[in-house]
Amino acid sequence: MDTLEETPSLRDVSGPIDDLALTLPVFLGYHLGVAFLPVRNAADLVTHELVRFAENSLAGYIALTVILGLGYAAVLLVLGREQHLRWERFALVLFEGILYAVAMRLVAGYVVGKMSLAAVDEAATPLAALVTSLGAGFYEELVFRVLGFGFGLKLVYLLFRTQGGPRRFAAGLAWAVVTALVFSGWHYVGEFGDPFELRSFVFRAVCGLVFVAIYALRGFAPVVWTHALYDIWVLVLPGFLG
Repeated sequence: MDTLEETPSLRDVSGPIDDLALTLPVFLGYHLGVAFLPVRNAADLVTHELVRFAENSLAGYIALTVILGLGYAAVLLVLGREQHLRWERFALVLFEGILYAVAMRLVAGYVVGKMSLAAVDEAATPLAALVTSLGAGFYEELVFRVLGFGFGLKLVYLLFRTQGGPRRFAAGLAWAVVTALVFSGWHYVGEFGDPFELRSFVFRAVCGLVFVAIYALRGFAPVVWTHALYDIWVLVLPGFLG
């Protein structure tokens, strides 16, 4: 019988175990997609190593990806933590992600007008855009929120010996702005970077701040789903609507 503590709620902040379970569909959807499509997120830290480990075998790569997902699910079952795989939790984080994606569009759009977080590639198929969206949601949040903001903020606190109070809050806010600016600027770097434009830079920076807030207040899984769903809204839906 389910206990009160096991009932998912928007008041619950996702922890590491929840995060890994709740982001499995995004992780698996992206990694299985890139096996068949010539797309890959620039922040992807895993695909190259999986391909190398599979000795460039497509079947081996797919098998490794599936094994990773099934392996984690099996660990949860062995540990008696199968409640983290309940459909209600996935439905709740999906609903939460939709709410945050809409709110982020409204907030960022209010700041700089009607713009998009991601540039729409007219040549991309809806399936390729879907895979790209899943990859951005998982890996960009892993790099910029977990590593950049989360671990980076711990280093900031240690470096400046910030113990608490207004100084600690100010340091956290300043670091959130820094990571949001880095997140925005990253979209203009490299061979596939977008041409720089101030309005789009500001828009993405505002979106980065929203992502930081979601990550800090709600956890990794909600921000992954928010980012993925927002990109699906921007990149995938236009392909079906016109």
